[in-house]
Amino acid sequence: MNTTVWFLLVGGLMLARGLAATTISKSPFTSAIVYLGAGILMGPTLLNIFGFDPKLQSALLEVLTEIALLISLFSAGIKMPVPFKRERWDAPLRLAWLSMSITVGLVALFGYYVLQLPAGAAVLLGGILAPTDPVLATDVQVRHAGDKDQLRFTLTCEAGMNDGSAFPFVMLGLGMLGVVNTGAHHVRWLLVDVLWATAGAALVGVAAGALVARLSWRLRASEPKHEIMDDLVGLGMIAVVYALATLLKASGFLAVFIAAVALRQSELVLAGAPKDRHGLMEPDTAKSESAKNSETHEAPLTVSTEALVFKEHLERLSELTLVLLLGGMISLKSMQWDAVWTALFLFVFARPLSVFAGLAGSNTSLRMRAMTGWFGVRGIGSIYYLMFAIEAGLPPELAARLTRIALFVVMLSILVHGFSVKPLMDTVWRRRR
Repeated sequence: MNTTVWFLLVGGLMLARGLAATTISKSPFTSAIVYLGAGILMGPTLLNIFGFDPKLQSALLEVLTEIALLISLFSAGIKMPVPFKRERWDAPLRLAWLSMSITVGLVALFGYYVLQLPAGAAVLLGGILAPTDPVLATDVQVRHAGDKDQLRFTLTCEAGMNDGSAFPFVMLGLGMLGVVNTGAHHVRWLLVDVLWATAGAALVGVAAGALVARLSWRLRASEPKHEIMDDLVGLGMIAVVYALATLLKASGFLAVFIAAVALRQSELVLAGAPKDRHGLMEPDTAKSESAKNSETHEAPLTVSTEALVFKEHLERLSELTLVLLLGGMISLKSMQWDAVWTALFLFVFARPLSVFAGLAGSNTSLRMRAMTGWFGVRGIGSIYYLMFAIEAGLPPELAARLTRIALFVVMLSILVHGFSVKPLMDTVWRRRR
């Protein structure tokens, strides 16, 4: 497909999505289902107007998914309620680390015993499919900085962290296959890819978020007044934090999410935002102060508040592009039962079991655990780790099979979770709450 047709297709979808926003919001399906349907219609399955080979275009697809994840993780981070309170963050932390590990183990066992994959490939498949997605799960994410919905907060925060916690398992699987060096008995993997990657990401993220918040605050408070381009500051912060963390062998995805949380918290502390009855800072206060300043022609108070709308627009564009490409990568004629069984095992057994096990002993309700166990949306993060593994040198036969399984699982997740999100959120969650 040439560039002109591509512009026509993407532009037409953008126009349709923008004009039909109210219609889609009231319909039983999500925007991702619309993009996926358009991709399948135009792709190899039906009209064959365009196709996208993930094995040949793995480098490009890795970069595209990487950028989409970084923008989405930053947007999720600056919507997190602050300050950090252990009792509020307990469930997301359990899900992002404990439940994530259990999911990887269950999928690896399924891959080894049922799919007959080599042990390393089974672990790699677990690492690819285990993380939930911060890009496609917009209907179950925190909607704005003042959103106090516990389910949305838990799912958003989990998705923000588990892209980073999945990386060690991807590296372990590649190490078991001999593709990368994880050291004797995987000691290097444990020390570098697990322990240091997590600790280093926390250090880089907290330091960067606090530094940018204080620097922007000082510039705005100085005389003469400094005008700050918040969108560029936000994008620059994403790039610098990710690059620094990667250079230091830390988790770049986790560092960006933590940096956004630290930025938001530091800005609200500096603004003197009061706390509500739950001990959470009220972001609307900072926003109202920003509005007052705009009336007196002064700069707004926070980078995060002003940059959020721009980041959400980039999220929508990346969702459209990547899900459309997913439809172009899939041929329903080549779909096999191993992908269907894998999706069924992951959605119905592995995800719910890992959630209930990870949240055992916590103060979360049974209904909360059930809803969290169902909404484990798979998407762009899985595609990124798949492309990362291919670029690292995954053997062609294994790459072809894992690609087929992973892409169909993501497609089925978009459909199954997409059609169920609105009925469950409206009927089961909101009305009972």
